[in-house]
Amino acid sequence: MLGSPNNYTTEVPATFILVGIPGLQSSHLWLAVSLSIMYTTALLGNTLIVTVIWMDSTLQEPMYYFLCVLAAVDMVMASSVVPKMVSIFSSGDNSISFNACFTQMYFVHAATAVETGLLLAMAFDRYVAICKPLHYKRILTPRVMLEMTVTITIRAIISMTPLSWMVSHLPFCGSNVVLHSYCEHIAVAKLACADPRPSSLYSLIVSSIIVGSDVAFIAASYILILQAVFDLSKNAQLKALSTCGSHVGVMALYYLPGMASVYVAWLREDIVPLSTQVLLADLYLIIPSTLNPIIYGLRTKQIRNRTWSLLIHCLFNHSNLGS
Repeated sequence: MLGSPNNYTTEVPATFILVGIPGLQSSHLWLAVSLSIMYTTALLGNTLIVTVIWMDSTLQEPMYYFLCVLAAVDMVMASSVVPKMVSIFSSGDNSISFNACFTQMYFVHAATAVETGLLLAMAFDRYVAICKPLHYKRILTPRVMLEMTVTITIRAIISMTPLSWMVSHLPFCGSNVVLHSYCEHIAVAKLACADPRPSSLYSLIVSSIIVGSDVAFIAASYILILQAVFDLSKNAQLKALSTCGSHVGVMALYYLPGMASVYVAWLREDIVPLSTQVLLADLYLIIPSTLNPIIYGLRTKQIRNRTWSLLIHCLFNHSNLGS
């Protein structure tokens, strides 16, 4: 072990066994198919978003920069858990090494912390664009955007590294069967021979502080945006509300199931069945990653038009090469 408390003589378990979704083993094949479809959609959609923004010089604006980073984070988040989930649900390959388990845990929690910071940055971008349009380029310079991204990443690392350290340093001397589809920290910590509440409490407090502060600032941004929108023309109001509406939809997809997953994990199993807890945690990691590019692609005219142009260009070039 990397270090274990006194009074315990333990060995590091070579592997953990992920059971999938307890109580829903009969539905594992259908879940594997559904997850595969969503994961493929997430990879294709987010890759397309990144490619379109990267290739098109007219989309080199702060909003699209943050959207590009968000798409990359979504792919990291989904890729850290979904391939293993599909393997568990389809073939029953449910073993994961000790190091891989905690690596997965770290990437999942760090990616979620980065994503909430990016949603705040995107809300700030919309606030500046609508409330201070004349100062937009002066406020959101490339350097400022880079500094915001680095700050968001450092915050995620600083807040989530202690959690992974605390759980990985717990003594494991009993069962290695994790009642979950991935190495969710509470499910893993429950297997320890020591009290897992410190790490669980740390997770709850840190998650509440990060999400609570981000949501408060996001709400303040949109309240100011709504106040400013009422002074605009009808067409400008519709355009601003349409753009902000897609952002609010993405935030709802992320925050509602995410916080529900965190707090539900603290409830007793007789209040919320374990299968519901695990399924909620699973869907929380894949649904936003799947729907984000669809929402932005459909709601953002520039991305929609550029995407169609890119697809048509690729299709016609392919046809011409084949003929």
